[in-house]
Amino acid sequence: MKTARLTAAMAGVVALTVSACGGSAQSGTDRTANQKLVDGKTFTYAIPTDPGTLDPAITVLSVARNIDQFLYDALINLDSKGQPEAALAEKWEANTTTASFTLRKGVTCSDGSPLTAADVAANINFVGDPANKSPLAGVTVKSGTKAVAGDGTVTITSGAPDAFLLRNIAGLPIVCAKGLADRKTLAKGGNGTGMFAMSEIVPNDHYTLTRRKDYTWGPGQFDPKQQGVPDKVNIRIVPNMTTMSNLLLSGEVNAASVIGQDQQRLKAQRLYHADLVAPFGELFFNQAPGRFGADQAMRRALTQAIDLPQVAKVLTRDGSAPVKGMVTVEPRPCDGDSVTGKIPGFDVAAAKAALDQAGWKPGPDGIRVKDGKRLALTAIYGTQAGPTMPPGAELMQQGWKSIGVDVTLKGVDSPGLSQALFATGEWDISMAPLGLTLPSQLVPFMSGGEPPQGTNFAHIKNPQYDALVAKAAAQAGQAGCADWMAAESALFEKQDVVQFANSVVPTFGSNAKFEIVNGYLKPTTIRMYA
Repeated sequence: MKTARLTAAMAGVVALTVSACGGSAQSGTDRTANQKLVDGKTFTYAIPTDPGTLDPAITVLSVARNIDQFLYDALINLDSKGQPEAALAEKWEANTTTASFTLRKGVTCSDGSPLTAADVAANINFVGDPANKSPLAGVTVKSGTKAVAGDGTVTITSGAPDAFLLRNIAGLPIVCAKGLADRKTLAKGGNGTGMFAMSEIVPNDHYTLTRRKDYTWGPGQFDPKQQGVPDKVNIRIVPNMTTMSNLLLSGEVNAASVIGQDQQRLKAQRLYHADLVAPFGELFFNQAPGRFGADQAMRRALTQAIDLPQVAKVLTRDGSAPVKGMVTVEPRPCDGDSVTGKIPGFDVAAAKAALDQAGWKPGPDGIRVKDGKRLALTAIYGTQAGPTMPPGAELMQQGWKSIGVDVTLKGVDSPGLSQALFATGEWDISMAPLGLTLPSQLVPFMSGGEPPQGTNFAHIKNPQYDALVAKAAAQAGQAGCADWMAAESALFEKQDVVQFANSVVPTFGSNAKFEIVNGYLKPTTIRMYA
């Protein structure tokens, strides 16, 4: 639930997307107004890339975590307004350092075995133990967090103050004992606590899930017998947005998030859609020792070389949603604007001057050279980000070339993006945005350990940010919002991140309705029509 993830628009880390909370259909009447609810159907859901591992304590890719929503439940759910409701737990209480949960009775695993409080505690302890190197450590569970099981209860002591402890801990997908014993089964979606169980996997083609008939612990007062709930889910890998759109219109696909110009023809056909705001234009610079981005003056020059408003128009086709901060999910826990006035504007002359001062002189072909080394960088982006990403990336590439920087563009799928950012480190500029639902989820990506020990993939060191988030984390909920926003501003002022465009991403439904909650399609809300 509350986890950072790579946005769908991006590739997905941090989950870097999708991201957004709360989904709403378009105003007016959609096709389903004249259709009837039907039982026994298969819900076919198209996604742009294969998710790779489905282990919910290991992956931060939004495409994988989206599938995990079908397989693994959390302690609590969030409704469309961001309010907590019962899930695996029926009661809870929390402050910034401790939390306790009373589990619902009768919850079982996909193999029929009972879920115990000890299993839940083991899930939390796995992520909280630094030795396990879970990328969720610090995102949903603070490193060093301890959970203790009682008689149907779980008590948690956070490893560090967490302003959003309830929402973070309670949003961790819970796996069963056999999965904890053999995490290879979790990579394939096994040993779940959710509404569906995995029945078939064909990598890069499809994933088939079957509804569990014993599932009765859905969000709030969920009624498993209500009409229109699908019996199966077929998740298809469809990399091309136009193909996705054609499949929606033909009825072969029941749901897909569509980016780009195909949205218009789907809306013209009055297809139902639930919308979310996702970060789309976001830049990170590799600040590892020896990398060009380690020098703030160079990060600033790369930023000034780009006409960011123009790139935003290309990426979003003139439809950029307002950019106010790293969290795009509505309702945002902290109002305000941490971005405006903090990112340097388009200034080619200033960018060139900075490179001149750093000793990078134009070579015969216009590309700058220093000590015999050409100024050549690699920029990565997610291939599943839709048809506007390549031309947007090319426009940025042209801006960098105009100041004498040779940037090679490299499109990679979600697993490839994760590999580059969190394993090999072979990149200089990342165009993959981070999808966040809480400001606290940004912290492990902007500070602390670098890969493979941590998730600070850009090797950021910003003392002002660190001090402000420490202060904010000690204040419960919205009490620390001023400090959370100031912390983000500290990142923008140092060009540790450059955020310049958000996209309204509709998930269209054909012969189906559903809700997008907390950035993900919520399985219990799916209703099939004919």
